[in-house]
Formats: sequence, C-alpha cells, structure tokens
Amino acid sequence: MLAKRIIPCLDIKDGQTVKGTNFVNLRQAGDPVELGKAYSAQGADELVYLDITASHEGRKTFTELVKRIASEIDIPFTVGGGINELADVDRLLNAGADKVSVNSAAIRSPQLIDEIAKHFGSQVCVVAIDARQTPQGWKCYLNGGRVETERQLFEWAHEANDRGAGEILFTSMDHDGVKTGYANEALAKLSDLLTIPVIASGGAGKMEHFRDAFSKGKADATLAASVFHFGEIPIPELKKYLCREGINIRI
Repeated sequence: MLAKRIIPCLDIKDGQTVKGTNFVNLRQAGDPVELGKAYSAQGADELVYLDITASHEGRKTFTELVKRIASEIDIPFTVGGGINELADVDRLLNAGADKVSVNSAAIRSPQLIDEIAKHFGSQVCVVAIDARQTPQGWKCYLNGGRVETERQLFEWAHEANDRGAGEILFTSMDHDGVKTGYANEALAKLSDLLTIPVIASGGAGKMEHFRDAFSKGKADATLAASVFHFGEIPIPELKKYLCREGINIRI
C-alpha cells in the first residue's frame, strides 16, 4: 500500500505566501522559497504552489519564482494558477515544476486534461476542484471560488479521471481555513468512485483531522496551509502521531 502524503500548500500573491478563510481575508505568511525549504527539511512529502491572482503580469513573476523554488527544493512540487493551454504547462515544467494543477480552465475546456496527459503524461496533471454543498448537491466553482457552475463534484471528478488526470485535488470551500476537519464523507465517496489518488484540502485544524481524512475520508494525501504556515502543527510531530494511529506514512 502506498504511503499517505502530507502536502503543505502555499498560495502566492505578488510573490508572497498568503492564507485566507473560505477563500477571502488573505494575510501574509512569508517567503515562498524559504517556507518551501523549511517544509522540505521538516519532512513534507510534496508541496503545492498556487498563483491565486494569475494575471498576465503575474505569470512572468510566477515562472521566475518556480525557477527559484526548483533550484532550492528537492521534493516534488506542483504549481497551479492561470494554466489555460499546453504552452503554460510547458513553461512551468521547464522552470522546474514536477506537476501542474488545472482548475477553472479544465472545467471550461475539459479536453485540456486529455492534451496534458497525452503530451506530458497523466502523472503531470493534477485536476483541482473547488466545490461547496448547495441545495442541489456539491457544485464546482471557478475563478478561485467566485463563480458557481452547473458541474457536480462527483460527475466532474469522474470525467477528469476518465480523461487522464493523474490526481484529483478536492477543496471543500466551506471547510477552507475554518479548521473543523476535512469533508470526509465527500472524500470517501470520491475515493470509492475514482481510480486515481485523491488529495484532501480544506479544514485541517488539528492532528486528528489528518488522521480522519486518511481513515474516514480514504484520502491518499492531505493538503494544509495555515496550520503549517503559522507553526500550529509541526510536520515531524504530525507524522509521528499518524504513525502511532496506524496510518502508513513516510517518516
């Protein structure tokens, strides 16, 4: 059985790491390269960097940042934000990223998933899905959670799986930053439905939440931000705790 992964997520705005609650109220959390180096030294399995305001100007800045990250960090890292075409993927992989995360562009043009998988391999393509529960079920959102779509979480995740995605990164918007635990019921349903790994995002507040995402939510990896950025949960302690709880984790 593959070891479960712990993945710090760094949201990047204007070259700095930021963190919010429910996708708003951002506050600064530090230099993305220095934070990444610290997480690598602490035993993080991977990192995710998301350019959350990927305007045209931001792309250039972000590409330079990806080069700096790649030169300083020796664990795999995924980058996302503003990836709309194969040229964007090519640029970021050439800058040193291991994987790319696509979200809004994939919902708008699902064939982008097929194209990335075909040209670069499924292992490169992480499909990120921001969703929240509505009276009509789990709905997917675009543009950093600003625009509701008609796509349903489970059918969209299944389609992304079939099109060649290597992983699904599922963020529950209602759980984001509020530290009350992950959306374990939806996670378990996704894990049962799909043939590819599911990364849980949104809701980590204490060590038990990570354990529950793995045991109840059947997640393959857990993503978290503020509990790591602000020193609330040290990664080495988290990993020791998970081992004691019977979770297969790399120490």
